[in-house]
Amino acid sequence: MRKLYFFFAISSATTFFISKNIIAQTKPITLNPQNPHYFLYKGKPTILITSGEHYGAVLNLDFDYITYLDELKSNGLNLTRTFSGAYAEPMGAFNIAKNTLAPAEGKFICPWMRSDQPGYTNGGNKFDLTKWDENYFIRLKSFISAAQQRGVIVEFSLFCPFYEEAQWKLSPMNVINNINNVGNVDRNNVYTLDKNGGLLSIQDVMVRKIVNELKDFDNVIYEICNEPYFGGVTKDWQRHIADVITSTEKDFSSKHLITQNIANNFEKIIDPNPEVSVFNFHYASPPVTVAMNYDLNKVIGDNETGFRGTSDSTYRREGWEFILAGGGLYNNLDYSFTADNEKGGFVYPSTQPGGGSAALRKQLSYLKNFISQFDFVQMQPDSTSASDVSSQKARVHVLSEKGKQYAVYIFGGEQTNLSLTLPAGTYQTEWSNTLTEKIEKQETLQSNGEKITITSPNYKEDIALRIVRIKK
Repeated sequence: MRKLYFFFAISSATTFFISKNIIAQTKPITLNPQNPHYFLYKGKPTILITSGEHYGAVLNLDFDYITYLDELKSNGLNLTRTFSGAYAEPMGAFNIAKNTLAPAEGKFICPWMRSDQPGYTNGGNKFDLTKWDENYFIRLKSFISAAQQRGVIVEFSLFCPFYEEAQWKLSPMNVINNINNVGNVDRNNVYTLDKNGGLLSIQDVMVRKIVNELKDFDNVIYEICNEPYFGGVTKDWQRHIADVITSTEKDFSSKHLITQNIANNFEKIIDPNPEVSVFNFHYASPPVTVAMNYDLNKVIGDNETGFRGTSDSTYRREGWEFILAGGGLYNNLDYSFTADNEKGGFVYPSTQPGGGSAALRKQLSYLKNFISQFDFVQMQPDSTSASDVSSQKARVHVLSEKGKQYAVYIFGGEQTNLSLTLPAGTYQTEWSNTLTEKIEKQETLQSNGEKITITSPNYKEDIALRIVRIKK
């Protein structure tokens, strides 16, 4: 009953907001013209940092997204990622406990309307791919509106490959789940231009519908396809979908950013699509992932973490290293969010493919606060200004505007002697605890332009250093 009441309450609220023009028709989040490695949102330089649920907030009717978004806001996190509903997962897929992308029977919603014919694989009637489910779009716009009110950007992933037959058997595009006699193809041919069994036109119309429905939201960016390097997704098809988004928006007063998922780990991007503004990686290896593609002058993102255990420190370190390598988007995949624990307190088993916790969300908020102290659009990756000279050889990452401001992250050991090369001047230094945000040490530093060594306070695992010039 609580879920049913929640759905109707949100539907009514959305209608009210739209009727009162609460959704401001402002310019959507865009690349920062001063430094396109970052974003500009509501006139402010922006880096997107979050620890978000597993992309089922809209398509899973059991998921209370208001509680979820409130949790992100409470930590100052400003990004979430969600799937359209063209793809869903069976329970137990990838060893994920209480997977939000795996709705219970009868709890799945997607852009297409149910028909009057029974037989959908996960319960209920089959889909009619020529008609829209208006309840879906009410829920979608309510979700994005709620995110907008909380300062959260939504990366909307339009499609996802079908890794196994189990996922393909759940898709409305599969011929067994629709009444339109389309999609009688192998799962590896769904996202092609020539072997899709009539699905390309269905996909095009869905994209245009979504883009038109969301045109007035300033907090949406569109991802073409999650992990298109699996499941037979072709590059020509990806370019085609990007063209559909662009052509749909050609007469819009404001255009939305398009993101493309490039690879797991890292890859040098060759022949980038000029319509794409954000190039995303999964399980990134900073600083290599960013450094290989920094010359593209676009945002480089790490929009899914995981498969490195469940320890908070693993994903805290990945976030700090990625952002201080020059990345502009970091999304930890947080498995503590479930459809019965939207506040993110689920204690998952050790077999989970990734991590996430209330503690990690708080630690990532410290990263966001730390980088926000800087005029970061003036900064770039810096491999020469600082290095560890201690016996443990800690990993040191620096983002700087040389001679003015330096953001330093150190991972490893319990104390570090840091060699600095700074232009002559007077600097204020401030050591921050990445686990508590406590300022552990402050001092004024005088540089004559030659190498100097400073000593960190003791720390556990990692520590951050802020250096700002105060006098010439």
